[in-house]
Amino acid sequence: MTDIPAYCTVETERLRLVPFAPAHAPALNAINNEPDVMRFLSSGTPETLDDTQATIARVRERWASLGYGWWAVIEKARDQIIGAACVQNIANKEGADLEIGWRLTTASTGRGYATEAGQGAAGFAFDVLNVDHVVSVAHPDNIASHKVMQRLGMVYRGIETHYDEPCTTYVLYRSADKA
Repeated sequence: MTDIPAYCTVETERLRLVPFAPAHAPALNAINNEPDVMRFLSSGTPETLDDTQATIARVRERWASLGYGWWAVIEKARDQIIGAACVQNIANKEGADLEIGWRLTTASTGRGYATEAGQGAAGFAFDVLNVDHVVSVAHPDNIASHKVMQRLGMVYRGIETHYDEPCTTYVLYRSADKA
């Protein structure tokens, strides 16, 4: 596979969002094995390192074919992976709305990093992919993610079925007059 273009890396004030790469596997696997991180994701099932490596390979293929996917979220001050963020078709269904999402290490929550990563992902969707809106979904009990969506200026759209389960869904429009 060819290298992912440099414009796919997103810089924010404190974070660098870098498309998944094989070298990210150990850190991403550790994140995906934190019970508090996975509580509302993948039925809470932890991943093996092989699972994480396979996910990275799939994500890199999506970057190559679609021009978007998942990033490792790197805290610039420590040059350390603290999470993951994405722009992807919701539930990975072709033609579905673009979804922004995030997950952070437990130690990195409560510092505004999820909001900052979400802003970076939304900016990429609007400025690079030129879409007019993005959505974000979360388990109905995942109040922390709902609050991030609200801080991003997203508007509640309702409970919708995605990933074969009910999800709280928010939408963010590029232009405020569409909200």
